[in-house]
Amino acid sequence: MLDEMTVLLPIDVQTGFDDPRWGGRNNPGMEANGLALLDAWRGRGWPVIHVRHDSITPGSVLSPEHPGNRHKHGFEPLPGEQLVTKSVNSAFIGTDLELRLRRLGATSLAVFGITTDQCVSTTVRMASNLGYKVLLIDDACACFDLPALNGGTIPAADIHRAHVATLAFEFAEVARTSDVVARLAAPQAA
Repeated sequence: MLDEMTVLLPIDVQTGFDDPRWGGRNNPGMEANGLALLDAWRGRGWPVIHVRHDSITPGSVLSPEHPGNRHKHGFEPLPGEQLVTKSVNSAFIGTDLELRLRRLGATSLAVFGITTDQCVSTTVRMASNLGYKVLLIDDACACFDLPALNGGTIPAADIHRAHVATLAFEFAEVARTSDVVARLAAPQAA
């Protein structure tokens, strides 16, 4: 699935997700893994399209006027890399992402980011429904604890595991960062 037409899609790797109001988070290695993926992609000269959430919710730490809207250090688009901004969960709704992908001739996407259960999952599902082959790099994704409807808390690790399993069942191939980076380091990535 990996070739020079596979677009890397980092989703919502923004400083606002460091705000304590989100609660407990899984995968403290998400950022290091995401940076390794970006480095490997850039080393190959393969296309990267960054996705940023520009919230329209008043007071959101992801709203464009809030400092939390910024990309985390190292995740900022480099010159020549594209940026898509969205205000809903899917990177395809209300954006020109699909047009950009068609112009690149892309047939596959490698996806990672925040949050596994919301923007990452929704984008992966839509990409698959639109006919793209999707590679989800699960250890470069993270999500947060959620309140259970009957009381208590559903741990982020459980939410992440359930969403990755669902996506793997029907919408995406799932891989680990180390495997993807190793494939990209090989003389003929495939």
